[in-house]
Amino acid sequence: MIVVTGATGALNGITVEHLLKLVPADQIGVSVRDVAKAQHFADRGVHVRRGAYDDPAALRDSFEGAGQILLVSQNDPNSDGAALHRTAIECAVAAGARRILYTSHQGAGPDSPFPPAREHAATEAVLADSGVAWTSLRNGFYAHSLDWLLGPWQQTGTIAAPADGPVSWTDRADAAEAAALILASDHTFDGPITLTASSAHTFNDIAETASRVSGRTVKRIVVDDEQWINDRGAQGTPEPTARMLLTFFQAARQGRFAGTDPLLTQLLGREPHTVADLLTDRITT
Repeated sequence: MIVVTGATGALNGITVEHLLKLVPADQIGVSVRDVAKAQHFADRGVHVRRGAYDDPAALRDSFEGAGQILLVSQNDPNSDGAALHRTAIECAVAAGARRILYTSHQGAGPDSPFPPAREHAATEAVLADSGVAWTSLRNGFYAHSLDWLLGPWQQTGTIAAPADGPVSWTDRADAAEAAALILASDHTFDGPITLTASSAHTFNDIAETASRVSGRTVKRIVVDDEQWINDRGAQGTPEPTARMLLTFFQAARQGRFAGTDPLLTQLLGREPHTVADLLTDRITT
C-alpha cells in the first residue's frame, strides 16, 4: 500500500488524484488530520485514516500496512519542523515501510539563509540515518509563490522587490504529478532528486515575460531590503512574515534556486509549465 500524508492539502492532494489514475484505490491510503475533509477519497475506495505529526500513536496506526509512505513537509513557521518530521520518519520505520519519500525543496542545505531549506536539510539527514530506503523530492521553488513576491504588478506596471537571482520556478501541480508517477513506478530513486522546471528566471526576466503576455510594459525596480520590509509593512504584511520572505531573495542571490534538472520533464513526458503559463493564467482569471 502507498500511504500519503497531508492529502487534503494542495500538493499531496493532487498527488493522490494522480495516483488514483495509476493504481487501484484500495492500494492507496491517506493520513490526514481531519478525516471528514478526505471523504471524497473515501468515497472512491481510498483508505482514509487520521494521523498527525504531533500525535505519534495515531500516525503509526495511519501507516499500518504501508510499503511506501509519502511525507509532506510541515508548513507552520512557528513549529519545530525538523522534530515533527523526525517523529513522522520514526513512525514510518516502526510501521515497517520499505521506502519513505519526503517533499523537500531545491536548495536544501544547513547553511542556507532560507529557513525552510535548513529544515529540509535536517530532515534529509534523519532520513539518511533511518535505516530505510528513502527518496527526497527536492521540488523547485513553487511558481505560485510569485503571487506573493511580485507585488501588484498588474495594477502598478512595476515589479518592485529586492535584488534576486535566477530561480527555476516550478509548477506545484507538476511536482505533485511527478511524485505520483514515482510512487507508482517500479523504478526507485535513492536519496535526493531534483524536480524543477526546464529553465531559471530572474525578476528581470519575469518583467519581460509579464510585458509580453500582458501587452503592456512592466518594469523591474530593485528595492533596498529594509525599504522593501517597510513597504510590505505599509501594505499590511506583518514584519516577521516580510523578513521570512526576504530570506528567499537572499538565498536566490546566492544561486541556491538556480539549478535545473531534466528529470521532471522525463517523468511527465512533456515540458513542465512555465512562468509565462502562470502569468497568462493570472491575467485571464
